[in-house]
Amino acid sequence: MDASIDRIAHPWGGRTPYTPHEPWPVRVDTHLAEGVLTGEVQRWVQAASLLHSDGDAMDIAVKDDRIVGVRGRAGDRVNHGRLGPKDLFGWQANSSPDRLTRPLIRRQGRLVEVDWSTAMSAVVARSKALLDEQGPGSIGFYTSGQLFLEEYYTLAVMARAGIGTNHLDGNTRLCTATAGEALKQSFGCDGQPGTYDDIDHADVIALFGHNIAETQPVQWMRMLDRLEGAQPPRLLCVDPRPTPVARAASIHLAPRSGTNVALLNALLHEIIRTGRTDPAYIASHTVGYEELAENVKDCTPAWASSLCDVPAARISEAAELLGTAERLLSTVLQGIYQSHQATAAAVQINNLHLIRGMLGRPGAGVLQMNGQPTAQNTRECGANGDLPGFRNWENDEHVADLATVWNVEPQSIPHYAPPTPAMQMFRYAEQGSIRMLWISGTNPAVSLPELSRIRSVLAQERLFVVTQDLFLTESAQLADVVLPAATWGEKTGTFTNADRTVHLSDKAVEPPGEARPDLDIFLDYAARMGFRDKDGDPLVHWTDPESAFEAWKRCSAGRPCDYTGLTYRQLRGSTGIQWPCNDQAPNGTARLYTDGITWAHPDMCESYGKDLITGAADSVVEYRSLNPDGKAIIRAGEYLSPHEPPNGEYPFQLTTGRTLYHFHTRTKTGRVPQLNAAAPEVWVEISANDATQLRLGEGDLVEVATPRGAMRGRLRVTGIRTGLLFVPFHYGYWDTPAGYRPADGSPGSAANETTITDWDPVSKQPVFKTAAAKLTRIEPSDGRSSPAPTTTASAPVEDSHLPPTSGGAPAYAAQEADRETEVNG
Repeated sequence: MDASIDRIAHPWGGRTPYTPHEPWPVRVDTHLAEGVLTGEVQRWVQAASLLHSDGDAMDIAVKDDRIVGVRGRAGDRVNHGRLGPKDLFGWQANSSPDRLTRPLIRRQGRLVEVDWSTAMSAVVARSKALLDEQGPGSIGFYTSGQLFLEEYYTLAVMARAGIGTNHLDGNTRLCTATAGEALKQSFGCDGQPGTYDDIDHADVIALFGHNIAETQPVQWMRMLDRLEGAQPPRLLCVDPRPTPVARAASIHLAPRSGTNVALLNALLHEIIRTGRTDPAYIASHTVGYEELAENVKDCTPAWASSLCDVPAARISEAAELLGTAERLLSTVLQGIYQSHQATAAAVQINNLHLIRGMLGRPGAGVLQMNGQPTAQNTRECGANGDLPGFRNWENDEHVADLATVWNVEPQSIPHYAPPTPAMQMFRYAEQGSIRMLWISGTNPAVSLPELSRIRSVLAQERLFVVTQDLFLTESAQLADVVLPAATWGEKTGTFTNADRTVHLSDKAVEPPGEARPDLDIFLDYAARMGFRDKDGDPLVHWTDPESAFEAWKRCSAGRPCDYTGLTYRQLRGSTGIQWPCNDQAPNGTARLYTDGITWAHPDMCESYGKDLITGAADSVVEYRSLNPDGKAIIRAGEYLSPHEPPNGEYPFQLTTGRTLYHFHTRTKTGRVPQLNAAAPEVWVEISANDATQLRLGEGDLVEVATPRGAMRGRLRVTGIRTGLLFVPFHYGYWDTPAGYRPADGSPGSAANETTITDWDPVSKQPVFKTAAAKLTRIEPSDGRSSPAPTTTASAPVEDSHLPPTSGGAPAYAAQEADRETEVNG
């Protein structure tokens, strides 16, 4: 990397152009603490990125037993040496002076320091009392997408076969639940079909609701290098904001929020109408095509245009681009997953690939992306509530197989009902049936919708809350016991990225004070609880990360996510390795479904499917009738309008999302000087058209209100589509005097003060992108600018890419807007 490049101002660094089917050139990015020279680094310890889902391999620089920087790993298949801004600078959060270093327990309303024995004794005593008094359903576990594989697997065994609870989920419910569910719906099983290497071969790359430039910046660097090389791919971007992807795209569609299914049905309609399908692939490898064709026969571009507010001609152009691609790669993320009809929309993108036969070969694939570094492990290990190894909880043979692995009776593994998703867990806690909630590595007091409700749930005296984290987060401030955890660089473990690449992250330094690895905390709890298998031996019989990994390998054997060919020694090589990795594929597997669909047979599938409208589960009898031979399933999805459309009082649509420089609730990135300076405060984005009509200007302090609550931030005028407001969801209260909530009587800074308690009926993922809202100016800018970055989708309007709309009326009433401005302006 050119050390003179400011990687905050130029986050994607310099270009290394290359042509199709050639290897992506190496570029090694490095950042060391000020004053530290490369020759002064005493050790380089291998790891991979923690602050996104890309899995960028890196080495941690250590000097005097401190982390002093990072360097990209040149030989790794994922990043070829490159690192994004959060990779380059994020390690500094480890040494933040406000790290938790001792356990805390609540006494007389205050959190006070105690020793580990006291803290764990309190957790165990409450656990045993609840099991005796109310049974396993009174205890729930809510975990993360940022722990290690070994930790998730231990948690799943502990919760499922130890406690016996069905209440286990991860914050992956907020970001990748729809990815996993869409793969189950189409292919019978979770597991990413494509690979990042498909970027090297594709002639068309379609990004659906995926601002890859900010969420997986290294893969955007890869796309940029393709764009600057010979025979560049053409890009299709579907996003309501003027993202860097939108600016580089051949076609940018900016649909009205909540209309993704309508748009996708129109694209499918056009591909079918123009005969750009692959009949041989459809006949050999799929079922359900006739239902899809019937469902979309009237979904013309003109029909979709009236719903999506996108010109019909542009929809036709996009369909032609998709339909004429020789090697089509599609990527999908939160613009689909966190919006209305999330699973139905994600499945239609799978359908695009199935009807065109675009799977299982270089450049032809779909990437249903993840949002967190170890979200894939949460799902495959069962810490999202599913059974480990992508087993089917409704298949008694799968349950019995898992019981054999754990050496327990099948009936001891709860499978009487679907796993409890996160939003339902919090509802049970609100109602009083869940009396203990153990939260590890996540911060629901900022990240869940309708925060006033979430705070009231966590603050209940009858609910015993345990948090396990690095810092005294907003959630930890409401806890009864707080356990200080070690993090990346302070512990050893594996994690798997969005394209199934497994990396090993080694311990580089000691954690601060008495902080412990999450694995050690779970092992201590399991030992104190005395969990036993059916022979009376310890249920959790491993003692360290490597023995936990070996236990997981036995659980994964013969399953889609087969790890049996991997070892810690092998993973300490030059590159990560993609699962499945076993005797048949000792070097890993680049692409799934290269020779048909593998795991959709009724006896092997992870799920029998669900109705895309209601979420009602199909029975095994229905599934066998539909798909006796285990082919891919083409599932049609009817468009339904969003549940909360704009109206006279709330004339805007509100969407939330990420920015390049922060991750989740800023517990780490907010403590990194370079990253926090790039985006120090929350802001609100509005279109130039709306700002003009409301007589608002850049930097005005505005309030966004919905029927749930309100938040305030400085205004940024961008090229976002008319009628839509955007607020980043990262900002909470830990760095404000209020601590964990807005000051009394005041609107907050957290986007989720405003979001709706609503979720997709299939994946149970919350809807963060279709709330109705109103906007009020509180005070003029008086020369203050917005704190929003200028390098990203939040660039001010003079630098923004303005997508065309169909020319329909804006989504607000002009007289209402004028009245609000007069009252508050």
